[in-house]
Amino acid sequence: MNEQADKTGEQQHGESHDTSHDHEHMVRDFRRRFWISLALTVPILALSPLIQRFLGIEGLLDFPGDDYVLFGLATAVFFYGGWPFLTGLAGELRDRQPGMMTLIGLAITVAYAYSSAVVFGLRGEVFFWELATLIVVMLLGHWVEMRSVMGASGALEELVKLMPDKATRIRESGDTEEVPVRELSAGDRVLVRPGEKIPVDGEIVDGRTSVDESMLTGESQPVEKDEGDEVVGGSVNGDGSIKIEVQKTGAETYLSQVVEMVRKAQESRSKSQNMADRAAGWLTYLAITVGLVTLFTWLALGQSFTYSLSRMVTVMVITCPHALGLAVPLVVAVSTSMGARGGLLIRDRTAFERARDLAAVIFDKTGTLTEGRFGVSDVFAAGEREPDEVLALAAALESHSEHPIARGIVREAENRALDFGSPEDFEAIKGRGAEGRVDGHSVKAVSPKYLEEEGLSFERDDVREAAAEGKTVIYVIEDGEVAGAVALSDIVREESREAVKQLKEMGIRCLMLTGDVEPVAARVAEELGLDEYFAGVLPDQKAEKVKAVKAEGGVVAMVGDGVNDAPALVEADLGVAIGAGTDVAVQSADVVLVQNDPRDVVSIVKLSSATWRKMLQNFALATGYNVVAIPLAAGVAVAWGIVLSPAVGAALMSASTVLVAINAKLLSRADVLAG
Repeated sequence: MNEQADKTGEQQHGESHDTSHDHEHMVRDFRRRFWISLALTVPILALSPLIQRFLGIEGLLDFPGDDYVLFGLATAVFFYGGWPFLTGLAGELRDRQPGMMTLIGLAITVAYAYSSAVVFGLRGEVFFWELATLIVVMLLGHWVEMRSVMGASGALEELVKLMPDKATRIRESGDTEEVPVRELSAGDRVLVRPGEKIPVDGEIVDGRTSVDESMLTGESQPVEKDEGDEVVGGSVNGDGSIKIEVQKTGAETYLSQVVEMVRKAQESRSKSQNMADRAAGWLTYLAITVGLVTLFTWLALGQSFTYSLSRMVTVMVITCPHALGLAVPLVVAVSTSMGARGGLLIRDRTAFERARDLAAVIFDKTGTLTEGRFGVSDVFAAGEREPDEVLALAAALESHSEHPIARGIVREAENRALDFGSPEDFEAIKGRGAEGRVDGHSVKAVSPKYLEEEGLSFERDDVREAAAEGKTVIYVIEDGEVAGAVALSDIVREESREAVKQLKEMGIRCLMLTGDVEPVAARVAEELGLDEYFAGVLPDQKAEKVKAVKAEGGVVAMVGDGVNDAPALVEADLGVAIGAGTDVAVQSADVVLVQNDPRDVVSIVKLSSATWRKMLQNFALATGYNVVAIPLAAGVAVAWGIVLSPAVGAALMSASTVLVAINAKLLSRADVLAG
């Protein structure tokens, strides 16, 4: 299993590395073709009759066979500089999906074929200088554009780079050896020195440190780690040396799962992308149609074939849908990577895009809105005693118990910095509590049932009110008399208050589903200011409640732990699994939250809205200029002296593509993530 996982992990890393290498190779290739083609274009311009007339040097550079030299130079530019477009043309025609490469390939092929025919006897003017400048500008545009695209979508590669290549493995003898991370297997022990990256997911078996997990969770505060705590590969060790036992390797590791999830999300098709693809397809057919109409219109108006061909080529080039084809994917790449760095792992792009229209959010209670553990909410003291005295007595007795209620009492006493000792003769009272001796006194912490059985009472309105709210009340007895009581409940997260407040300010209804009884649900709902709640709901009934809320209209999100809430997560328009930690493979959720922070639901809505705005902006940048540029390319403003050459058309088309890439990159500056 581990061997297979390692191979899968290596494959993922290798694929990402290969993709990065391919992009870099293509950038270098376009750069090289640009400079060589530019060098060849200079003599082409000098030998072109039209350019000579424009510069007033007609005849000065003439020599026998100059037409053939011009043909040879243009042929080199056409085949070498234009090769990416020619192969792209062939590929698009083979796939029956004409696009940008089809338009550019057709334009340069027609220009080259016509000009070559003129050199070898056809009456007309050569078009080589237009051909060469068009190819040079297109190569420059692609070079700059690909660099911009790499900047916009390179965050996935940055995630891969988080994982170190080497690890210091501890031999059975105690000696250490440096090995590639891929050679590690579950059960191996690894030494991680201060400042080093943790190589794999594992458990600390020796040492204590703080770990920077900000690149994985978005949380900037270092996390204290001790023996028995889990650490995640890719995080950075702080100021202590630690030894960890490897638990997961290869594709099983948290970071590998994140990388794979981000990669799939970036590749996933969304409604926006499909719309952009359809628009790009129609734009291609429009370009060919308008180009041909332009050609025949100018010929019908008596213009030369050279002039008419120039207008057609310019229309076809300027209408290229390349920018439109990149408008959505670049924004998807940036937003998905932003989410991953901020602890939001997007699994389904279409569901994520719906988040901007959320009408209602349904939260699971335990572990989502609450911490899922008992905490002290109230302390009641009898007679002249102080509440802290009662809490200290209870904590001293319960310090030897592992019961969740006991841990909650001890934790609260520690938080209040109370001084409490240890019990003697500690014993559990089966089903009723515990007893022992504290500082020579008999102390018991018991349930209301025990109090009733022993004929003791502690009648107070505030205690009855706490019990009515569904809180667990523990009575503290010292030397046979009731000293007071401690009320405990599932603690509401501070982040939940802020999340609900922000969501309601955005006009989104906040609801809660819980299997708890009515009083408990009512207390939490009132404390958070929820719009509605459903109490006593069994796990298999949660999906029905979600369906009922959906029937009221609007987009509905369900936020739960991704395990017993799975049916409800699937039923919702947007399923959000919260607090996945290192277990990111939650198959039922559309978005997985790394941290137990409900505020990240607000971040989902904000990121979805910001992503949609960027998509719309990119649509406008990719197509808006065509409204003006296509008529100009066709020559409608010739009477005013405005004529666009194919090279100018190519420059405008490339500029729009670069603008789309830059605009997508600007999304990363948006302040949409919580924390």
